[in-house]
Amino acid sequence: MKNYDSYQFDGDGYKKLFHYQNWRVAILNYVAELEIDQISYVESHGATDEVFVLLEGSCDIFFADVISGEITKIEKLSLEQNKVYKIHAGVYHTHTLSKDAKLLIVEEENTCDDNSPRIHLTKTSKALLIDAHRE
Repeated sequence: MKNYDSYQFDGDGYKKLFHYQNWRVAILNYVAELEIDQISYVESHGATDEVFVLLEGSCDIFFADVISGEITKIEKLSLEQNKVYKIHAGVYHTHTLSKDAKLLIVEEENTCDDNSPRIHLTKTSKALLIDAHRE
């Protein structure tokens, strides 16, 4: 009799491991498109909170203040390993990962592009992101 399931993902990028009722558990590993110079937008999840747990490496989350659809400020949070971070619904954010990073993500199963609006970075907001990254 098997009493458990186990999951692992060591490839690049995001992979859903499983879902239970309304929740999905995924792993996000390093992917080049999350390098600071490759990031082109911030997004929010309007219908749900999102949980991040840094398992390995490093991850910086960038929070964007948005007024009338324009990014006015960006702040950086460097995650600590094995600490649980809950990002509130409606908060615009993006993140960077070190090449050895492994991030556990828990979010509602219905989280998708339809309920996760994006704001694309302008030259000005890209400069805000790069400045926050340097801090």
